[in-house]
Amino acid sequence: MLRFDDLLVRQGGFDLTANITIPAGITALIGPSGAGKSTLLNVIAGFVPAASGRVLWHDTEITTRPPAQRPVAMLFQDNNLFAHLSLTENLALALTRKRPTASERARMEAALERVGLPGLGARKPAELSGGQQSRVALARVLLQSRPLVLLDEPFAALGPALKIEMLDLVAEVAGEDGLQVLMVSHDPQDALRIATRSAVVSDGSVAAPEPTAELLRSPPAALARYLGVHSGPGKE
Repeated sequence: MLRFDDLLVRQGGFDLTANITIPAGITALIGPSGAGKSTLLNVIAGFVPAASGRVLWHDTEITTRPPAQRPVAMLFQDNNLFAHLSLTENLALALTRKRPTASERARMEAALERVGLPGLGARKPAELSGGQQSRVALARVLLQSRPLVLLDEPFAALGPALKIEMLDLVAEVAGEDGLQVLMVSHDPQDALRIATRSAVVSDGSVAAPEPTAELLRSPPAALARYLGVHSGPGKE
């Protein structure tokens, strides 16, 4: 369970506030571009400081912890794979900065197998398709063994079929490992596919999560404007 207690994020002239609880499972952050969705993920991960308030994980405050000491693994839009390293070497960065041990190599191979890329550890990222690179990035997240996974639209550049494939893989892994997932999405269909709940980020605040299907069926005014549909009754 992730909680924001009177959280205020301030960057230049932009303020974002959040005072909500995000329960276990998969939750999507949806709303217009520039509303602060990615900024919120970076605050949770420790890359952007909070101006005030608290971030809590299972009632333990993590607001000022350095990124390495947070229960967080983050998957970025560009996958962050190093082109000059093999897949195994890229994965090793999630485990050690020294030469991997035999047991660590076995874990890396198991992670590649789990995401459908067995035996490809010697390849470089350029030798893979975009979908395969996304799978490697997901394998690296799994190796970090963190209970909270943040997705900053890592599959946005994939075609529709590959994106669905990766979303389904995330949902499968999250369910098997008991991970909590918070994902940024500009596509409501992504949220509908795997997110039990969604939270609207707009007008400088983060709304409490609601069941995704109900939220999209009867969106509040800010989300309706973004989606180009009519808002739900009483939500103007």
